[in-house]
Amino acid sequence: MNPYRVKFRESRDSDAHPQSLSVVMALDVTGSMGNIPENLARKTFPSFMKNLLEAGIADPQVLFMAVGDARSDDAPLQVGQFESSEQQLDQWLTWMFLEGGGGGNNLESYELAIYFAARHTVMDCFEKRRKKGYFFMTGDEPADADVSRTHVANLIGDDLDADIGLFDAIQDLSRTFQPFFLIPDPRRRARCEDFWTLVMEDERVIRMDSPEDTCDVASALVALTERAVPHPDAVARRLRDSGMADERVKGIIRAITPWAEKLARGA
Repeated sequence: MNPYRVKFRESRDSDAHPQSLSVVMALDVTGSMGNIPENLARKTFPSFMKNLLEAGIADPQVLFMAVGDARSDDAPLQVGQFESSEQQLDQWLTWMFLEGGGGGNNLESYELAIYFAARHTVMDCFEKRRKKGYFFMTGDEPADADVSRTHVANLIGDDLDADIGLFDAIQDLSRTFQPFFLIPDPRRRARCEDFWTLVMEDERVIRMDSPEDTCDVASALVALTERAVPHPDAVARRLRDSGMADERVKGIIRAITPWAEKLARGA
């Protein structure tokens, strides 16, 4: 999953998946996240493809990333491939290195994942249909204020003229992706909520009750945006019909409601 000198990760249509829709899920794997990365990578993410299909997305293609701290970690950016099957995705999750590092500086290198997705992915959904992909980042700290040209050169191999401001990097990402930052639980909101609300639209900062809801929340956000479901009540009915506990369903609906309301306003 080493991104060095990777020109592009490609998400392409095929006979089996003629209307591909690209979805990136980037996971903070540093120590501040506790056992969340292990549980997500080993227990929750393997069902992400199934979650998207059940949410009404016909041909999702998913790419997993792992993010650490470029100042201190051995593998601060790991990047898989866009895949259309659970078996192929499970292979990348198996290869993902859950380093558990981080530099203790209250920053992680999320900006490198943003930069890579913006500059090093090509997607048929966007090139053929002008339909943006989806970029989800789950973490608990702010990012660096800039995409460091030194970090980009050392880890990705690009030669930039200068650092790129984080806000500009997010704008670049937003050209081809719908970006969201997922805060895994209420305890972690104080560390990062204000920061991500400042650099993203408030409705794109998703406050979850529990990290185990990550894939259901992300799938619902895709389905609502793609109009695969009309409103959160339809999401709630589907989840309850699947046997999910009512309290957990309520938490998922709370998390997605601000974005659903923004869509309803046509904003």
